[in-house]
Amino acid sequence: MKYIDGGVTAPKGFTANGVLSGIKPGRTKNDTALIYSEKPCAAAGVFTQNRVQAECVKLSKRHIASGTAQAVIANSGNANACTGTRGAENAYRMAKAAAAAVGVSAESVLVCSTGVIGQQLPVETIEAHVSALAAGLSKDGHAAAREAIMTTDTVYKECAVETVIGGKSVRIGTMAKGSGMIHINLGTMLAFITTDCAVSAAMLDEALRLSVAGTYNCVSVDGDTSTNDTLLILANGEAGNAEITAFGADFDAFVAALNAVNVQMAKKIAADGEGARHLIECRVSGAQSVDAARILAKSVISSSLVKAAFFGRDANWGRILCAMGYSGAFFTPEKTSVAFSNAAGSIEVFHEGVPLDFDESKAKLILSEKETLISVQLADGTAEGTAWGCDLTYDYVKINGDYRT
Repeated sequence: MKYIDGGVTAPKGFTANGVLSGIKPGRTKNDTALIYSEKPCAAAGVFTQNRVQAECVKLSKRHIASGTAQAVIANSGNANACTGTRGAENAYRMAKAAAAAVGVSAESVLVCSTGVIGQQLPVETIEAHVSALAAGLSKDGHAAAREAIMTTDTVYKECAVETVIGGKSVRIGTMAKGSGMIHINLGTMLAFITTDCAVSAAMLDEALRLSVAGTYNCVSVDGDTSTNDTLLILANGEAGNAEITAFGADFDAFVAALNAVNVQMAKKIAADGEGARHLIECRVSGAQSVDAARILAKSVISSSLVKAAFFGRDANWGRILCAMGYSGAFFTPEKTSVAFSNAAGSIEVFHEGVPLDFDESKAKLILSEKETLISVQLADGTAEGTAWGCDLTYDYVKINGDYRT
């Protein structure tokens, strides 16, 4: 397996584009994206667990229930959430407009939106630009599309890999947006995955849910789960491998490649948390189960006190133990060890339940790096889990204090 360029257009048969429709006044970057497959695709998705769900989420759930799709249209600048009957109509108008532009049925188009909640989507601006959006579809269009889904993101997020499955070269590509309002549970922010692998809709759904559990679901920026969280995957079979219809070696290889791109995206989203200066990775080893390890790791990176300590470059390991203690997962504190490490070095601060005398200046040097790994070693089993988060800075409050206005 190797990493390649191209994002969502890296797999065979996929094109994309992005344009500026003018959804939010003052925006100068693209705000509407389209991903299209030349052939109908097996499709699967996971969505927000928030009880308040955007109209685009409701629509995409209905459309993807068939297990097939051929295009995705997404906009930034307006979430189309809490918008009632009119919002539902606008979501369908987006699907209908995209479908007409590429020559497919509206039911084969999935719709995503991101931005301000509670404002009606000016769908007519999208309808006025959808012909140009479709006309510009190309293999290079991933660059325009990845920009179009960004809101408070400071960098675009995309990735692609190539591997061999069933003797055929298979590619998986992805792009995502996410910076704030991120605390994921069986959903993501907005993320789109394309692949030319031949895989049934049922096994695509299995693979997606397996991968999400240890990647996207292990990310937290601020403890908020969005109304619009959506992760979609489309597989068009253009690679020519024997269709994956059951568990086995080919399925495992596909999941491994899917995990590779999803881990990269999870880390990119955490690192680009609103106002963030530091990526925090917490790896828990020696847990009773994988679920317990992931719960413990996510509790650590979700803690506001841990996040604030990283902003202050303070090796306050007590906050880490505290966060683990209220996670609800079992572990033995008296047999737990904690260390920090990155390119600047490594330092253990807590060993088998006993605090260590450590060099505070060295610890501060380590915590000054852009990325830091918190290694938590337990003595309760053999399972391991990892989660990703970021520090909490003054800028987070500034960004979110006047986000709507």
